[in-house]
Amino acid sequence: MTAGISLTRPMTPPPARSAAADTPPVAPSYEAALQELEQLVAQLDAGQLPLDQLLSRYQRGAELLAFCRDRLQAVEQQIQVFEAGQSKPWVDE
Repeated sequence: MTAGISLTRPMTPPPARSAAADTPPVAPSYEAALQELEQLVAQLDAGQLPLDQLLSRYQRGAELLAFCRDRLQAVEQQIQVFEAGQSKPWVDE
């Protein structure tokens, strides 16, 4: 399990989907988001970006980080369901 993430959060239903929810996800998968995030961090750490690119890459990194955290939380909640013996189908958002 990932350090710093609590597995004791109460289960909450996913938010209702609206017309705005029809927008494509930030990344096609957790792995793709993590790979892109690692590339962005390397670019930011290099310190060679112009200021306008620095800001846009930072914003993209924040989006990817939120996406990854949401996916990890969804998986952890599913694990809690399995551990409680209340198996239910996986819902991939």
